[in-house]
Amino acid sequence: MYKRLYKNRFEIFLITQLTILFGSLFFPFDFFEYKLLPILYLVSIGAGILMISKNKKLTWFFIILFGIAATVFGFDMIARKQNSENLIIRLSIYFIFHVFVTWNIIKQVWKAKRVTKNVIIGLMSGYISLGFLAFFLFMSIELTNTEAFRGFLMENSSDINLRSDSLLYYAFITLLTIGYGEIVPAIPIAQKAAILVGLVGQFYMVIITAVVIEKYIRHSSADTEK
Repeated sequence: MYKRLYKNRFEIFLITQLTILFGSLFFPFDFFEYKLLPILYLVSIGAGILMISKNKKLTWFFIILFGIAATVFGFDMIARKQNSENLIIRLSIYFIFHVFVTWNIIKQVWKAKRVTKNVIIGLMSGYISLGFLAFFLFMSIELTNTEAFRGFLMENSSDINLRSDSLLYYAFITLLTIGYGEIVPAIPIAQKAAILVGLVGQFYMVIITAVVIEKYIRHSSADTEK
C-alpha cells in the first residue's frame, strides 16, 4: 500500500492542491469553505508527509509537530472558523512544513535522470507549492501588520476568512507576475515579500523548468539516435 501511494505521491499532492484552489468552482461556497476545505487541508498535510517520507527523521518530526499542534489548538488547527490569536502560530507551522515539502519536490525533480510523467507532475506541483508558501508569508505579514495589503478586495474583506481568500488569490497573481492591482503591498515588508515571491517564481521557471526541458530534449535526442 505504501509503495503504491509513494509511487503516485506527485499525483496525490497535485490533486489536493488543485482541489484546494479550485474546489469552490464545483461545490456550494459555504459547504466548500467550512466543511470540505478543512478536510482537504488534512489530506494535503498527509500528502506532503508522504512526499518527504523517505527522510524518516523529518517525517516523524512533522508528524509529532502536527500532533502537538492539533492537541493544543484542537480543530482550530485546520478549521475556517479561526481564532486569530493563534493563527500566526499555525501559519508558521504550515509555512515551515511547506518549505521542506517544496524543497523536497524541487530536489526530486532536479535529480531525476529522465523526464517521466512523475517529473512533469512534480514540476507543476512544486510551482503551485510556491504559491501556497507565498500565501502563508503574506497572511503572516497581514496578521502582524495592520493594513499591510490594501486595495478594494481587502477593504471588502473584514472577515478573516475572506481576507485569507483574497491573499491566496494575490499570492498566485504575484507568483505569476500578472499584477491586476486589486491588492497592493502598502508597507515596506509587504513590498519586499511581493518582490521575493515574484523573483522566486521567475527563477523557478527559468532554472528548474529549463533544466527539466533540457533533460527531456537530451534524452529524446539520444533515444532517436538509437
